[in-house]
Amino acid sequence: MAPRVLISDALSPAAIAIFKERGVEVDFQPALGKDKERLAAIIGDYDGLAIRSATKATAKILENAKKLRVIGRAGIGVDNVDIPAATARGIIVMNTPFGNSITTAEHAIAMMFALAREIPAADASTQAGKWEKNRFMGVEITGKTLGIIGCGNIGAIVADRAMGLKMRVIAFDPFLSPERAVNLGVEKVDLDELLARADFITLHTPMTAQTKNILSAENLARTKKGVRIINCARGGLVDEAALRAALDTGHVAGAAFDVFVEEPAVSNPLFGHPHVVCTPHLGAATNEAQENVALQVAEQMSDYLMRGAISNAVNFPSITAEEAPRLRPFIALAEKLGSFAGQLTEAGVRKLTITYEGHVGELKTKALTAAALAGFLRPMLADVNVVSAPVVAKERGIVIDEVTRAAEGDYDSLISLSVETENGDFSLSGAVFNDGKPRIVEIGGTRAEAEFAPSMIYVSNEDKPGFIGRFATLLGEAGVNIATFALGRDAEGGSAVALVGIDGEVPAPVFALTRALPGVKRVKALKF
Repeated sequence: MAPRVLISDALSPAAIAIFKERGVEVDFQPALGKDKERLAAIIGDYDGLAIRSATKATAKILENAKKLRVIGRAGIGVDNVDIPAATARGIIVMNTPFGNSITTAEHAIAMMFALAREIPAADASTQAGKWEKNRFMGVEITGKTLGIIGCGNIGAIVADRAMGLKMRVIAFDPFLSPERAVNLGVEKVDLDELLARADFITLHTPMTAQTKNILSAENLARTKKGVRIINCARGGLVDEAALRAALDTGHVAGAAFDVFVEEPAVSNPLFGHPHVVCTPHLGAATNEAQENVALQVAEQMSDYLMRGAISNAVNFPSITAEEAPRLRPFIALAEKLGSFAGQLTEAGVRKLTITYEGHVGELKTKALTAAALAGFLRPMLADVNVVSAPVVAKERGIVIDEVTRAAEGDYDSLISLSVETENGDFSLSGAVFNDGKPRIVEIGGTRAEAEFAPSMIYVSNEDKPGFIGRFATLLGEAGVNIATFALGRDAEGGSAVALVGIDGEVPAPVFALTRALPGVKRVKALKF
């Protein structure tokens, strides 16, 4: 029996044709995404679900998806899919991460022009019968400095277009290597320098804990007076209320936004300001982009349903069913090691070296490396998956070295990850124990064995008496319950590390208090 796919959002007819050509039955019901009860009632009849943004694949709906094997999202964002619920049910979730890059980049450039020449306001005035030629005094783009926050796939396209417009382009992106910046023709700078120099700032980074409100009130105050800000990436990258205040004082000359903290945006602090241009999330809204992502998702889903091939999966690597049982615990280890390193990395990354010692080197290490890369990049680039991670790393000029060798220590299989950054190197190692659980066994050359917990605190400090007592007391007084407490040191009186698994979140004041403890070098909250 041929597999069946339900399309519950508006999708190009070309996608339906591809499904049929590949031998997949298609049920096209584009209005179903807005009818949760109806979707839940019939989802159990299908092997695949093709969606855009209107359909919400919640855990409740997926409970009825007895046959569902794959969800395909025509677009990059998968926040409308409950990925943990899908993963628990063995459902592959795919997206199309690169299908609308050009369209989004062009929209950012269009918004920059509209802002520079006050085109929307001038159009409204002229069509109202006025002729206010002297009212709309714009600025030239040529010779201005464009600051790009996030120079990945879309940011690089914007940079290319901007240089064609004779702009000077500077970029802030911790994952952009100096070599890649040279190849792109952009000047890599830190955030403070970008804020101080840029005449226009455009954002092209995902929304993560690190990038939320990256243009905060404090950072907006550091910008050059008269700066113009464009956001066609994600709502929440800019503090909207703080931006409105900066617009009102004239420190920021204008803003052009396609994305907002709350969408649909029926009201917003930016609305009504004479120097603000707004569009309703049109970044991917071209015929070409819609066609591209529709064709890609149909091809990917068909390949999986008919041949078992997995591509652009956000929750599973490209491996066969026979390899899965042996690889699964090592994939979890590689992803967690990558996540650990990614959460600790704050400077520009030059090179990642992943070493496989012992039996693990005989497995499909490319899948393991992809998992480690995805874990490493995800803290800064939320939409990265195990398939797109190698491409994203290449875009940013990060060199990836994969090394396999015979076991040399206490473990039959050991995975080590070494990160070379502009500010120095960092390494850590992990192993899978007999219980099948991944554990970290070494941090920065210091042995410290610990299970990964959902919420952890990492501390590096001087090995001096009294630290453990003071630190544990501090946590106790803050109401933080300790689940696990792992310690290690390189030598007596040398450097030490503590890796603490805790219940729940850590109150923000705890970090400041911990940093103030004698001998503490670094404190970091970790999420797994």
